[in-house]
Amino acid sequence: MKTLRQLLAGKHRTLAVVSPKDTVFHALTLMADHDVGALLVLDGEQLVGLLSERDYARKIALQGKTSRDVRVQDIMSDKVLYVGLEHSVDECMALMTEKRVRHLPVLDEAQQVVGIVSIGDMVKETIGEQQFIIQQLESYISG
Repeated sequence: MKTLRQLLAGKHRTLAVVSPKDTVFHALTLMADHDVGALLVLDGEQLVGLLSERDYARKIALQGKTSRDVRVQDIMSDKVLYVGLEHSVDECMALMTEKRVRHLPVLDEAQQVVGIVSIGDMVKETIGEQQFIIQQLESYISG
C-alpha cells in the first residue's frame, strides 16, 4: 500500500489555502476555482484550521448568515487531525472512517503543510490497488 509521500508525488495540484482573516466568500470562490471541498487555513506557514463545505453549510447557510460578512476564523474547524508523509493510505482511510472526517492535511517532518488528502483520494487509490491485484491474479491463473 502506498504512503502519502508516494500518493502526493502523483498529485499535481496547487495547494489551496486561505487565511483565517479572509472572508468565507473568498474561501468559497477558491474552493470553486480549485474544484475542492476543503481548504487549509494557514496563518503564515502555520496550520490553524480547515474550512470545508460542511462548515459553510452548517455555520453559514443554515444560520442565515452571509459569506461576505463572516471571516474564515469564525467557522473553520480549528481542531484539525493531520497525518505525516509516511502514513499509508490504509491508515488514513481508517482514521477518516473512525473520526468521520473527509480531509486530512499532510505535514512533513518539520511540521510544515505539504498537502491535503480527501476520502476520494483514498478510495481512488484503494480501487486502483485492488484492480492491479486482480490483473496480477488473472495473469497468474491464465499463464
